[in-house]
Amino acid sequence: MNKKNLDSLPSSIKEAVNRIKDFTRVTPLEYSAYLSELSGAEVWLKLENFQVTGSFKARGAFNKVLSLSEEEKMGGCVTASSGNHGAASAFAMRELGIKGLVFVPEATSSVKVNAIKNSGCEVRFHGEDGVDTENFARDYATKNKLTYLSPYNDFDVISGQGTCGFEIMDQLPDCDVISVSVGGGGLISGIGAYAKFSNKILDIIGCQPTNSAVMAHSIDADEILDIESEPTLSDGTAGGIEKGAITFELCKQLIDRFELISENEIIMNLNNFIDNHRMLIEGAASVAISGFLATKRKYAGKKAVIVICGGNISRDSLKEII
Repeated sequence: MNKKNLDSLPSSIKEAVNRIKDFTRVTPLEYSAYLSELSGAEVWLKLENFQVTGSFKARGAFNKVLSLSEEEKMGGCVTASSGNHGAASAFAMRELGIKGLVFVPEATSSVKVNAIKNSGCEVRFHGEDGVDTENFARDYATKNKLTYLSPYNDFDVISGQGTCGFEIMDQLPDCDVISVSVGGGGLISGIGAYAKFSNKILDIIGCQPTNSAVMAHSIDADEILDIESEPTLSDGTAGGIEKGAITFELCKQLIDRFELISENEIIMNLNNFIDNHRMLIEGAASVAISGFLATKRKYAGKKAVIVICGGNISRDSLKEII
């Protein structure tokens, strides 16, 4: 993505705020006494686990489908997802009366598959890695003259995810740092673009599981790498990145530092969060918590926001973690 497109993101995000407001929620920004005491910072939690469909993905999905032409809506849509984007897209398509199909990787959790089915979309399995599923779904859409809804590699989707950043800057305009989990990079690109537009000295921390840190390694190499991911409890961020993804350049420009998180850290901080906050979150949300705690000394005495990106965790995963 060139600088012109990056510069246009904040205004596109503002447009998305108005476009999706009747279909999504303004989620709470809640103070965390536990994480504040643990870190020495003033820590706030952006609770996207309270968003419709249980994750931030509803923002991008609704902004994308609401931006389609009537002809595109009538023709139907297809998408690929490890779960949350699929559920959000299925929900958005049902709300707007659009026929849809969702492809998911073979290892997608049953909770997320059922969420997609319950929203009224057909689910088909393809591929071991998310990027393989995305490539297949994109080709399928082209061959069958359907509109492809990318999980992250789409300007309208990124603008929709950026509405989370708009809300953060409205709720806590003087925050010093935002910690965000990273998969394909759509959420952190949208949040980072709006947050840095509002406050140029604010820091953006990108957090990835060590077992699937494709974006971090790609940025280190200055090219999108084809790396095989290991299993991770952060299934919402797992998998590769499409070649030519516009989020790659955005992440290069917007992320101030990456933190790579072990599976043990994901488990420990997820358990501690459940114990202290009495709410369920998914593995990817624990990655953002862990990433902030890994760099907490730098932000002692400052205001920090951790994006709790979703709460869609399967009973099997929860059992394993506990």
